[in-house]
Amino acid sequence: MTATYVYDAVRTPFGRAAGALSGVRPDDLAALVMRAAVERTGVDPARIADVIFGDANQAGEDNRNVARFGALLAGFPTSVTGVTVNRLCASSVEAVIQGARAIESGDAEIVLAGGVESMSRAPYVVEKSAKPWPGVGNQTMWNTSIGWRMTNRALPTPWTISNGESAEKIAREWGISREQQDAFSVASHQKAAKAWADGVYDSEVVQVPGHELARDEGIRDDTSVEKLAGLKPLFATDGTGTVTAGNASSINDGASAVLLAGEGVLPGEPLARIAGRAAHGVDPDVFPIAPIEAANKALARAGKTWADVDFVELNEAFASQSLACLAGWPDLDPARLNIHGGAIAIGHPLGASGGRIIGHAAHELKRRGGGVAVAAICIGVGQGLAVVLER
Repeated sequence: MTATYVYDAVRTPFGRAAGALSGVRPDDLAALVMRAAVERTGVDPARIADVIFGDANQAGEDNRNVARFGALLAGFPTSVTGVTVNRLCASSVEAVIQGARAIESGDAEIVLAGGVESMSRAPYVVEKSAKPWPGVGNQTMWNTSIGWRMTNRALPTPWTISNGESAEKIAREWGISREQQDAFSVASHQKAAKAWADGVYDSEVVQVPGHELARDEGIRDDTSVEKLAGLKPLFATDGTGTVTAGNASSINDGASAVLLAGEGVLPGEPLARIAGRAAHGVDPDVFPIAPIEAANKALARAGKTWADVDFVELNEAFASQSLACLAGWPDLDPARLNIHGGAIAIGHPLGASGGRIIGHAAHELKRRGGGVAVAAICIGVGQGLAVVLER
């Protein structure tokens, strides 16, 4: 069976909600990284068998198959097809996995995968009445930027709590303190700031024309445990809450792209090989811990153990989630997790985050000259997804 290789990975800087990239449409963000991926590698876009992009919202300007529209806006030939996939926060990980399957099955030689999200530009939606011509003023308006909307009442009540409430539940059940969460968050900002200062991200981030955003907008160089300690809990106001805006990922805008191909299909040396992948499901109210078993499964399928792993890129939805995953991977040295910062600092534009962690892992393997990396992510409604990369 043909192996799948990451030949390049590129992303935009991640903007904050209502920030530097809030004026850019998601299809334009997608087109930007698509175009950059082919220009950087010199691949003829006509050779791309499919564009597979993740997008968690799909309720606004991204509602009509943003993968196809992104490819058209990027100037690709109309013969290049596109499909948009949705596995919520792991949508672009799913896109990469689907692209790898197409290559390994012989259905494609080259696939451009990735994802996009403009949480700033996510629209309000209004639920329609089942009755014709409902009276004005009796509909509910929902903000689609984040969160679960129009929940089905048939679901068990514990499963319908918010992601933040799930993060609080994990903190309680795993004995993770507020102090631990804040310290983890400060370290994420410090590592991300240092990585940018050291030029680590220069090879994988392309600027958005017309927008002076030199790096990820959410990084706070001056944050501290003392500053974070002053923030109020968001999801439990009875005095027991530990999850705050300071130890959780933010609302962001951005896009990522990962160019996949079989061995020898493109000129030049690939960044890394996709060695294994896996999904895992848990009860929706404990979704933060799903990456634990997803990564274990992916490593087993790659024929690896935790002793083989050089570093892990874990999407930091919440500090409690990341700390719980660390506890669930006792053989992983915490110093090998998110060595250049994570989503708490960098940001979490839902559909783009998976492409970021896979892409950064691939670039880091090249910088190191080889090794094994795990990219893992938690998913609302009780899922986790993981990919093992090797060089």
